[in-house]
Amino acid sequence: MRTLKGPGTARLVVKKSVFIGYASPAKNEEEAKAFIAKIKAHHSDANHNVSAYVINDGRNFAVRYDDDGEPKGSAGKPILKVIQNKGLSNVVVVVTRYFGGIKLGYGGLVKAYSEAASLAIENAGIVEVYETERFQITFPYNLFHTVRETIEKAGARVVGEDYSNNVTFTVEVRKGEAEELMELLRERTRGRVGLGALS
Repeated sequence: MRTLKGPGTARLVVKKSVFIGYASPAKNEEEAKAFIAKIKAHHSDANHNVSAYVINDGRNFAVRYDDDGEPKGSAGKPILKVIQNKGLSNVVVVVTRYFGGIKLGYGGLVKAYSEAASLAIENAGIVEVYETERFQITFPYNLFHTVRETIEKAGARVVGEDYSNNVTFTVEVRKGEAEELMELLRERTRGRVGLGALS
């Protein structure tokens, strides 16, 4: 799943109208709504506080947008499209607009809201989040470099180390990839490792 590293902001001026974009990760719909409420309270003097969010917490899936008084489909939907086009989940974006006196027209609004949302998301930074599983591997000291190198090249991580008669690593790997890595470790060490799954 792709989501945001943290909160991000961006400011854009289009024909004297000021657009301020806010992007944030949100674990659930309550968090997304709370974030929108916070921005609306902070910019209660703004002409519009347009919002959109996509939530997918494994149990609930929610996709919402609000034009907040802008012409239908000219503001909230373009923000939502930016979130979806970037393949993001558990993300909320609010774009605040202070009207500068010059009308932008439907196309101009779509472009401005899209750009402000995109810049706020870029400022926040995108991160890949995935489910993991763990297993343990026990091996003699002379296999240390072979084992460590095999684990790192597979994109897995050593999250626990124990040194006694033998070395024991606790290894974290993407869900569904443990069996493949275990097989690779058996192959590289000619079977001289002890492997065990962790729940």
